[in-house]
Amino acid sequence: MERLDETDELILAELAQHARATFAEIGERVNLSAPAVKRRVDRLIDSGVIRGFTTVIDRNALGWNTEAYVQVFCHGTIAPDQLRAAWKDIPEVVSAATVTGTADAILHVLARDMRHLEEALERIRSSGDIERSESIVVLSNIIERSPR
Repeated sequence: MERLDETDELILAELAQHARATFAEIGERVNLSAPAVKRRVDRLIDSGVIRGFTTVIDRNALGWNTEAYVQVFCHGTIAPDQLRAAWKDIPEVVSAATVTGTADAILHVLARDMRHLEEALERIRSSGDIERSESIVVLSNIIERSPR
């Protein structure tokens, strides 16, 4: 991975805050021309620093207001690729990670309501060699920020 300079970091911060800004608008904020910003962004994409662009959807607008973290415990050892394959087509799973400790993985799950969450949990549990799961339902989010 390439080393970033201060200007690269400023451009990344601008993109994180204003993803739809034009190269000219970003350039004004970081004191570069639009073509110079484009060259830097292209380089950041080519080097893998920027892995992609996405749309962040307000889950409340979808009506998916029930949120849970699910610890998953598997029978024996299971490869991360197998876990990814088991859960990638379950839309309620918004993120998944392998973890240290007694659980094999932790999932961040969103659903419309408790019934929808229960259905999603059943699909998660039947999707792989799962021994058991433990769910923690979120009552309220008190800090929520985008990673930089």
